[in-house]
Amino acid sequence: MIRIRKISNPYLDTNISNMEKVRDIIRRQFPDLSENKINAIEDQMTDPIKYEYQSILLIAEDINEGVRGIALLLYMSDLRFCFLDYIAVSPGVVTTGTGGALYERIREEAESLEVFGIFFECLPDDPSLCSDQKDLVQNQKRLAFYERFGARPIANTIYESRVNPDDDCPPYLVFDGLGKSDAIPKQTVREIVKAILERKYRDYCPRTYIDSVVESIQDDPVVLRSPRYTRTRELHSYKTQLGEKNKIFLVINDRHHIHHIKERGYVESPVRVENIKKELDKTGLFREGKVKEFSEKFILKVHDRSFFNYFKKVCKSLSKDKSVYPYVFPIRNATRAPKELSVRAGYYCFDTFTPLNQNAFLAARWGVNATLTATEGIIEGNIAAYVLTRPPGHHAERSVFGGFCYFNNCAIAANYLSNIGNVAILDIDFHHGNGQQQIFYNRNDVLTISIHGHPSFAYPYFSGFSEETGEGPGHGFNANYPLPEKTTYKQYSAVLGKAIKKIRNYHPEFLIIALGFDTSKGDPTGTWDFSFDNFHSTGREIGKLHLPTLIVQEGGYRNQSLGANARAFFTGFYDTLRRI
Repeated sequence: MIRIRKISNPYLDTNISNMEKVRDIIRRQFPDLSENKINAIEDQMTDPIKYEYQSILLIAEDINEGVRGIALLLYMSDLRFCFLDYIAVSPGVVTTGTGGALYERIREEAESLEVFGIFFECLPDDPSLCSDQKDLVQNQKRLAFYERFGARPIANTIYESRVNPDDDCPPYLVFDGLGKSDAIPKQTVREIVKAILERKYRDYCPRTYIDSVVESIQDDPVVLRSPRYTRTRELHSYKTQLGEKNKIFLVINDRHHIHHIKERGYVESPVRVENIKKELDKTGLFREGKVKEFSEKFILKVHDRSFFNYFKKVCKSLSKDKSVYPYVFPIRNATRAPKELSVRAGYYCFDTFTPLNQNAFLAARWGVNATLTATEGIIEGNIAAYVLTRPPGHHAERSVFGGFCYFNNCAIAANYLSNIGNVAILDIDFHHGNGQQQIFYNRNDVLTISIHGHPSFAYPYFSGFSEETGEGPGHGFNANYPLPEKTTYKQYSAVLGKAIKKIRNYHPEFLIIALGFDTSKGDPTGTWDFSFDNFHSTGREIGKLHLPTLIVQEGGYRNQSLGANARAFFTGFYDTLRRI
C-alpha cells in the first residue's frame, strides 16, 4: 500500500531525509541530468519568484515511509497551466501501479489549481527521431500509458526538433486536457511553449531556436496527434473521477449513534448528525469516504495514557443504559486517585454534566478514526475534508474530559499533521477551545486560535482569556478572542478578520477548523444570534485562506436550524476555496 503526499517545505526535519531519496531517484532515473539541476530542486520549491513558477513535489510512500516514486509539477499561474517536470519510480522496486497512482494524483493536483491542462515532454516513438531500438520500445510504452489518460503529443510543430545536430531522441510536447477539452487556441499554446523554453531551458535553448519553435505553431486551434494506442472513445474516461476528487471529502462517524443519552436536557444527541447530513446532501459539494481504523498510538501522543486506560475501563464496566456523572473532584490530593471507578470520574473530568456510559469510549474512539481518515485524505491531496462526528472533542485536554468531549479530535489531527508541516487551528465554536490550548500551549508548530463567548459568562469559565498567549516555545502561538454576551455579526466579523490575518502571517501548511454552530440564533448553549447568511459569510472568509483544510464538527444544538446553517457555511467556504 502506498500513500501519495505533497511536500511543500523541503527543510522540515521530517522532509530532509525524503529529499535525499528524491534526489537519488532522479539521479538514477535521469543519469544525463546535471548535479546542479538536481540540487536546485529545494531552491525551486522555495523561490517561485526567481524561477517564475511554483514547484509542487509529490512523493509516493510505502507503509514504512520509504519513497517509492516522485513527481515534480510546475505551476505557471500567469498562464494557468502545469508542466510535469519529472515523474519516476524508485529503480529496482516493483511498481505495482505506483507510476499510474502518481500520474492520477498529478492530474488531481492540476485540477485543484483550475488549470486547463498539463504539458510535459515525452521521448519520441518515431524511428527517425530515436536511433536506439530498445529506447524506442520504452518510449512507445510511455506514450501508450499517457494516451490512456487522453494525453497525446501536439502535432504539426517543430518542438521535437534537435537543439544541437548530435542530439538524439528530442522530446515531443504532450498535452493532457484533463478530460475537458483538447482544443487550445494557437496564441495560448505559443505563449505556453515560449514560457516552457524560456523558464525551464533558458541555459540550453538559444533565442533563435525558441523563436522558430514558437513560430512553427500554426494550427488554430492546435491539433493533437491522433491516438495510436488507445481507442478514441476511451480518451476521456477520467473526467468524472477528477470532478469527484475536487469535492469536499466527507467522513461520518458511523458509530456516533451508540452514544445516545436520553436523559432530559441532554442536547448532544444523534439527531444533530442526521440534520446536518440531510442538508449537506442538497449541495452536491461532498463525496463520502469510509472510516478506517487507526492505532491508539495517535491518541496517546496527545492524551495521557492513564486517562485513556481509565476511560476505556470504566465504560466497559458500566451496564447498558446507565450513565455515571462526576460528582467528587479530588483536587486536594490529586496524586491519590479514588479506587472506585465511578468516583474516580471526577479525577479525570472538570464538570458535572458530561456522562460516562457503556458506549462513550467506542463512540469517541470511532470519532478519532473518522478524524484521522479525513486527515489522511488531506495529506493525500484533498483540498478540504469534513468530519461529521459526535461526541465533540475540543474541550478535552491532555488528561481530562468535559463539555460532552472525551478525545480531542482536532488536537489528534493537528499533532499528526505537525509531522509534515506547521498547523493552525481556528476554533469558531461558541465556547472556548480549551483542549487545543492546553495541549499545544508550549509548542510553536501548532498555532491555536479561538473566538468564543467571554469566560466571565460562558463555559468553560476557567480559560479563554485574552492574556493566555502560550508559554516557553509556545509563547505567542495561542490567541484567544473572547467576545461579549451580546455580540453582533459585524463585531464578530472584524475579529474573524484579525484571526485570519494571524493565520496568514503564520504561513501554516494545514488549517483545522473546530466548527461549532452554537453561535446561531436560538441555540440553547449560546447567546449570539447569527443567521444563515452570517454562516455563509464566515465560510467564505475561511475559504479565502486557500489552505488544505480539515473541518471537524464540534457544537451546535438548535436542531431546527443546524442543518441549514451547516449548508450555508460549506457553500460559502467552497465558493471561495475553489477561486484560487
